[in-house]
Amino acid sequence: MNRLFDLDLIPDLLTNLNAEELDALICQWEIQARDDQWPPLLSQGGDPWTVWLVMGGRGAGKTRTGAEWVKAIALGEPSLAIEPVGRIALIGETKADVRDVMIEGVSGILSVHRNDERPVWEPSRRRLEWPNGAVAQAFSADDPESLRGPQFEFAWLDELGKWRYAQEAFDMLQFGLRLGHHPRQLVTTTPRPQPLLRRLAADPKTALTKVSTRANAANLAPTFFKQIVARYAGTRLGRQEIDGDFVEERSDALWTRDMLEACRVKHAPPLRRIVVAIDPPASSHQRADACGIVAAGIHEEGFIYVLEDASLSAARPGAWSRAALALYHKHDADELIAEVNQGGEMVAAVIAEAEDNVPVRMVRATRGKYLRAAPVAQLYEQQRVCHVGALAKLEDEMCAFGPDGLPGRASPDRLDALVWAITALALTPEPPRPRMRKI
Repeated sequence: MNRLFDLDLIPDLLTNLNAEELDALICQWEIQARDDQWPPLLSQGGDPWTVWLVMGGRGAGKTRTGAEWVKAIALGEPSLAIEPVGRIALIGETKADVRDVMIEGVSGILSVHRNDERPVWEPSRRRLEWPNGAVAQAFSADDPESLRGPQFEFAWLDELGKWRYAQEAFDMLQFGLRLGHHPRQLVTTTPRPQPLLRRLAADPKTALTKVSTRANAANLAPTFFKQIVARYAGTRLGRQEIDGDFVEERSDALWTRDMLEACRVKHAPPLRRIVVAIDPPASSHQRADACGIVAAGIHEEGFIYVLEDASLSAARPGAWSRAALALYHKHDADELIAEVNQGGEMVAAVIAEAEDNVPVRMVRATRGKYLRAAPVAQLYEQQRVCHVGALAKLEDEMCAFGPDGLPGRASPDRLDALVWAITALALTPEPPRPRMRKI
C-alpha cells in the first residue's frame, strides 16, 4: 500500500497548523513509521501476498509495527485498510506474551491508541473490542487446538521463531483465516533457523522485510545500543539478535557455530609469519565465482590467527589483485599464496604487472575440497586457530560446508582461501627467514 501523501511535503504543511493540530499530526503513524515498518504493496511481482514477514533484531520496532497495523485495520484507517477488519487473531508464544507484549506492552496495541479510540481489553475472555465493533482474540501458540473453530480476516503472529509448536499452531491458524476478501497475516519475529520460518521467507506469497536494531537506535537508550553493538556485533548472537539475519548451521558441517564463537579474539599478538591466500575465480564474468582473499598469521607458539577476509564478488583481475596487494601491505605479509588449479600462473602474472617483487607461492590441489579442509577443521577442534573479530561471511561458508560442499553447489571461495592460508602456515614446511611482526 502507498502512503496517502508525500512525506517530502510535511515541512510545508507544518507551517499552517496550530499547536493542537501539530500534536494530532505527530501522533500519526504514517508520519512516524520508517519505510521498513510500512506494509508492502499488496501486489509483489504480480501476485498478492498473504504473509508479511518482518524479521528484525531486538528493539528494531517489530512490536510497534504489529500494534500499529492492528490498530489501522481495526479502525479502517484509509492508508492501511479499505474498510475495518472485524475479526483479528493475536498469537504469541504464551498467553502472557500476548498480554504483556502485544496488548499491554510499551509498544503494544493499547499504547498506540488515543483514549477515544482505544479498545476495551477483557483479560478473562482474552479479547479486545473496539468502539466500532471490531474484535481481536488472544491465543497461545502453546495450545494449537485453541485455534480450531474461530475464524478471522487478519492475524498478527509475534516471535514465531521461538514457538515450541510453530508448525502445528501455524497450520491451525491457516484453516481459520477464511473471512473477508483477502485474509492476511503479519509475522514479527527475531529470525532463528527454524524450518517454518525458512519456508515462509522463501515462499513467493510472502512479503519479506528485514530490519536491524540499528534502524531504531534513536528510540533506544544510547548506552544500551553502544554496549550491545560493541559486545555482540558480528557474532552469531549479534547477527541474529541485532542484524535480524538467519544464522544457519548444518549438522554434517566441518565447523560449528559454537566452535567458531569459542575461537574469537579481539586482537592478535605479534606474529612471526603472515600470508595472504588467494582463491582466484575461473573468469571475470559477472556470474563467476567470488575471489577468496584471506590473511592469516602464525604465532611463535604455533597458534594461528585469521586476520581478515577481503574476498570479493566476481571481479576483474585488476580489482582482486589490488585487493590482495592492499591486504598484503596492510598486514605486512611475507607472501601471497595462489592456487594453480584456478589460474595460479595468471595470478602471479597479474600481481607482477601490478607490483614487482611481491613473492607469490603456487599451490596445487591434488585432493577434493572436503579432504583439504578436514585437517584445517581439526586444528580448530584442537583450539589452535583464532578468528580476530567478526568474519561473518567466511564463517557462514564454514558452517554450511559439508561432505557434498555448500548447498546449491555454490563455490566455497572464502573457505578455500582460508584453507590455503592455514595449510601454508601450519600444515606444510615453512619457508626460511621468519620475521616477528605486529598487527
